Amino acid sequence: MRCFVPCSVDTPKSRLGPVLTLAERQSFATAMLVDVLDTLVTAGYRPTVLSTVPITDGRVTDRAAVTVDSRALTTAVNSRLAEDTPTLILMADLPLVEPADIQRLVDSEADISIAPGLGGGTNALVVRDAGFRVDYHGASYLDHRQAAAELDATIEAVDSRRLATDIDKPEDLAEVLIHGTGAAHDWLVDTGFELDTAGGRVGIQRDE
Repeated sequence: MRCFVPCSVDTPKSRLGPVLTLAERQSFATAMLVDVLDTLVTAGYRPTVLSTVPITDGRVTDRAAVTVDSRALTTAVNSRLAEDTPTLILMADLPLVEPADIQRLVDSEADISIAPGLGGGTNALVVRDAGFRVDYHGASYLDHRQAAAELDATIEAVDSRRLATDIDKPEDLAEVLIHGTGAAHDWLVDTGFELDTAGGRVGIQRDE
């Protein structure tokens, strides 16, 4: 099964702007990508990164092929689905994902296996129907269910906390500090982030 990891490492994660500079966001996005690639390689896949710009970081190029595709996410992914081969698509901002999560997704016998994000997005897909196309705008999980229904394709949602936890907002960083064990976790610690447990809900703070 082919495996693609779309990512943007030139201007990533704008919603982390309140706590990270652009250079820091670029570095953190690369660390999350490394975690995702480690998981895929451990699970037995040879991933291809679909990057908006060239990537020369050896931690990435040692783990995956890199294809530059500057088109919008939906267009870039759909051009691969048009090749009519079973395909795994995993987002690059899922640093908590583990090989067992990937295996659950792949083991589904549905035409479309989907791992929804907590906010209604689509964090991972296995596509086995040649006619299926993605649309990552808005509540894409619901849109993808509808697209599968229109094809009379079977669909299965894989409920996984780790697959559902994409890192987009400052409060999401707490999840990496609590549950992460890889490059993204270490990056946050090395950059001075720690958990803030003083309030009613666990948050983050930074030692400047």
